[in-house]
Amino acid sequence: MFVSPAYAQAAGGGAAGLTSFVPIILIFAIMYFLMIRPQQKKMKEHKAMISALRRGDQIVTQGGIIGKVTKVKEDNEIEVEIAQGIKVRVVQSTVATVLNKTEVSEG
Repeated sequence: MFVSPAYAQAAGGGAAGLTSFVPIILIFAIMYFLMIRPQQKKMKEHKAMISALRRGDQIVTQGGIIGKVTKVKEDNEIEVEIAQGIKVRVVQSTVATVLNKTEVSEG
């Protein structure tokens, strides 16, 4: 009288199990190209910008502070002058953008 649901599931075969994973694989591939890869590229550009910081550059920190780099220290810090005679120490990774780059003086 009642047909067990197990009989209907067993008739599908092995190939049906593999095709059910294809959409999941496609979703992961799309997420990689739309989210993960651009984020990695952005992080790489930010790291290059931070490593190129030098004295005289005008920067904006992630906190919104605008200032001029007065000293680049070895321990991942920079010294930033935010007003005449007022200098603060800032972690290099918190630099959001570089507004004005100083020219490299040769000689």
